[in-house]
Amino acid sequence: MRPKDVNLSKALEAALVSFASKRRSLPGITNDARREAFVEQIVESIRRIKYVSVIREQTLSASRADPSSEMFDPIKAAILQMRQGRTDEAFWLVFLSVHFGKHRRSGWRLVRDVYGRLGRQPIWDWTQISTDPNVFRQWLQREKGRLRSDGVPRHFGNHRKYQSLDARTPTGTGAAFETYVAWVGPPRTHEMAFDEAFRISGRNPKATFDYLYKSMRAVASFGRTARFDYLTMIGKVGLAPIEPGSTYLEGATGPLLGARLLFGGRTRAAIGRSSLDKSLIELGAELGVGMQVLEDALCNWQKSPGRFSRFRG
Repeated sequence: MRPKDVNLSKALEAALVSFASKRRSLPGITNDARREAFVEQIVESIRRIKYVSVIREQTLSASRADPSSEMFDPIKAAILQMRQGRTDEAFWLVFLSVHFGKHRRSGWRLVRDVYGRLGRQPIWDWTQISTDPNVFRQWLQREKGRLRSDGVPRHFGNHRKYQSLDARTPTGTGAAFETYVAWVGPPRTHEMAFDEAFRISGRNPKATFDYLYKSMRAVASFGRTARFDYLTMIGKVGLAPIEPGSTYLEGATGPLLGARLLFGGRTRAAIGRSSLDKSLIELGAELGVGMQVLEDALCNWQKSPGRFSRFRG
């Protein structure tokens, strides 16, 4: 553990012990090794989530937004586009970052090559994709063989490892792009769509997140994890002041197993999702961390509960 995180770790461990003695028992971390591993995962999650806030303040090279460059990074590109007032493009880049994900070996190469139209113009920016998503589907149908087997390593990230590049199937990339465009609803802009959600939700950041999370069921192949990741990233990048009010365990796998282990002592403990969500809200308030931190920490901790392991996509 980094020296600067030692005080934070001590404070988190003290808060966990206090919560367990005064509020709800935490049988999953009565063992010292498990408690230490869980605390380290929380610290790691805080660090990972703060990273976006850090890069928001950095000077970023224009190459970060150029899909012809090996420096291309869709999150940094979104920040650059947001700074220049191109908010539709910023939202679109966040969507692409989540849809394809970052692979631990090939990095952002898949999103870079699709967004960059394999080096041709015009690239698949928001203007092009929102004008007629079916044209993109035709392009993808022609090029999917090259994207899959031209010798260049391109892979979906861990959270999207079951996603498909198919252009025509109901759950493939073609359908995901087309239904995302329909969800935004051009000529309505992303800002207009999010402003509408704010009005409907009483301008409450957590209620707005929930409204958008539920409405995104209309986006093909965007299940629980993709919706959660997309909306939390929108908040972290600064495109909209939204945040999750719970860990959204309905439909979850890793975070649900972690929550059951924490509150029930085993991953198959018979505790309902709703009860766990409420307990996690209470725990988050005690620890002073948001729901994304707990969701991420629980998911990684349950993979190796007795020893801290750093997990990457």
